[in-house]
Amino acid sequence: MLNLIKGKFIHDIAIDLGTANCLVYVKGRGIILSEPSVVAVNKKTGRILAIGREAEKMVGRTPGHIIANKPLVGGVISDFEVTEQMLRYLIGRSRQKGLSLSPFCRAVIGVPCGVTEVEKKAVKDAARSAGAREVFLIEEPMASAIGAHLPVQEASGNFIIDIGGGTSEVAAVSLGGIVVSKSLRIAGNKFDDDIVNFSQEEYKLLIGQRTAEQIKVSIGSVFSDAVRSSFDEKSGSKEISMRGRNLVTGLPEEVLITQSDVRRALEKSVRQIVAEVKETIELTPPELISDIMKKGIFMSGGGALLRGLDKLIAKETKIPTMIIEDPMTAVVRGAGVVLENLDEFHNVLAEIEELEAPK
Repeated sequence: MLNLIKGKFIHDIAIDLGTANCLVYVKGRGIILSEPSVVAVNKKTGRILAIGREAEKMVGRTPGHIIANKPLVGGVISDFEVTEQMLRYLIGRSRQKGLSLSPFCRAVIGVPCGVTEVEKKAVKDAARSAGAREVFLIEEPMASAIGAHLPVQEASGNFIIDIGGGTSEVAAVSLGGIVVSKSLRIAGNKFDDDIVNFSQEEYKLLIGQRTAEQIKVSIGSVFSDAVRSSFDEKSGSKEISMRGRNLVTGLPEEVLITQSDVRRALEKSVRQIVAEVKETIELTPPELISDIMKKGIFMSGGGALLRGLDKLIAKETKIPTMIIEDPMTAVVRGAGVVLENLDEFHNVLAEIEELEAPK
């Protein structure tokens, strides 16, 4: 009872501010909110019409004066004011769901490890403008490693690959810090773009992002030995119909796209991710490599669920590779652990260098 009363006057939250989805963790309650990172704006008035799931329904279906877009590109803020409104909405919803009466809010927010000091400051400023009194940043690979229950505070090597919507983060972690890291702006959204482009080039068919995402989730595969996935075993299907507009005739058309087609569409992007993983391993100190070979490589993020990607990385690196449990929530779960134990995990938070004012 005392904790329940206390919780009403303390509102600490962790946010995974993702390119595709935003997740919110409330201290003492766990993950309470998951919303698409989409905001619908009326261009004529500048008014926000919808945020999250309601705005996502409008994507591709709005009149000219209404834009349903994503204010985060590649894991960083592309529209400060819209991102502030989205954060204000998330903090407000978390107060309602968490039954909090507190005006005071502390937030731990995940950011890509490749962002600049200016981009980090933009995230902090947006969160403060949205109502957070104190803001702490944590790099996404570190948050994912903590969310995967890896011993990040110990003097041993841990290797994490976090593939989200906008970025793929690859990092070797030890003693509460990131030893080597790579951040690549090739991830889930780029996979969707690859399928859209392949459809245009191969079938002269224009499809939308949501159709491409559905194809990726349904039959997406990147490794030929992985085609007998759980999806295939249940349905026996290795193809799916896609509907769009024929670029030659201008008329609606439906064609079948196969698992092999999707693999060809994604090949270039997947190879770039694998190359970044191999390069990160090459830069990792030998003692940590020894630990990583014993423990293996851990994968998180929605992109980790792409069929065969773990097998391909294991084959290319010759290191066992595994997908962590519930990979899509790893970042916010890790940020939540830090939130619950700020004193213990304070050293894993990302520092922001003071930027000099222009003279």
